[in-house]
Amino acid sequence: MTGPKSIEGYAIVSEDGMLANANGVMPDALKFEADKHYFERGLDRTDVVIHGRHSHEQQPHSPLRHRLIATRRIQALAPDPANDKAWFWNPAGASLEQALDALGLPEARLGIVGATDVFALFLDRYDVFHLSHAAGVFLPGGTPVFPTVPTQSPEEVLASHGLDRGRRRVLDQANGVTIRNWRRPPAVKARG
Repeated sequence: MTGPKSIEGYAIVSEDGMLANANGVMPDALKFEADKHYFERGLDRTDVVIHGRHSHEQQPHSPLRHRLIATRRIQALAPDPANDKAWFWNPAGASLEQALDALGLPEARLGIVGATDVFALFLDRYDVFHLSHAAGVFLPGGTPVFPTVPTQSPEEVLASHGLDRGRRRVLDQANGVTIRNWRRPPAVKARG
C-alpha cells in the first residue's frame, strides 16, 4: 500500500479558535470572499476532499471532487449511493490508505475541511495546515477547530504536533482576516 502525496488542512477560525457557532453552523461572521477564494484555489489542487458527515466545502467545483466522508455509522468503508465520487469512511474500521485505495486514488493529494474530529485525525500527518483567523469574531460555546481548543489555542495544537508556524499574511485588510500556513519540516536525513 502506498500513501497520500500530501495532506493539507483548511480552516478559518474565530479569535477563540471556533469554526462554527454553538449550533454547529458556520456563521456569516466567519465568511469572507478573500478566504473563500484562497480555500477554493487550494482545494482545486487536491485530488480528494475529506470531511465529516455535516461538513462540506460548498464550492462551485464540489461535485467534481472525489471525497471521503468520515462517519461512525458504518464499520469500515462503503460507497456513497448518492455520489459515485464519494465513499463513507470509518477511520476506526479502515486505514486512510485503505480508503484511498477504495477510491482508486492511493497517492492522492488530500484536502481536509473538517470538522473538529476530522481535523484531529490528521494532526500527526499534515504537510501543511492553512489556518485563517477572523479578527474580532468570538463564538462562545462554539465548535472548536481541534478537540483541545480552547484549553490550547489552535496554534499551540499545531506546534505540539510538529508543524512550524509560517509567516502571517493578510487576506482581507478591511475585515482583519489573516492566514498562516503551518508546515511540517522536511525529515532530517540520517548521515551515512
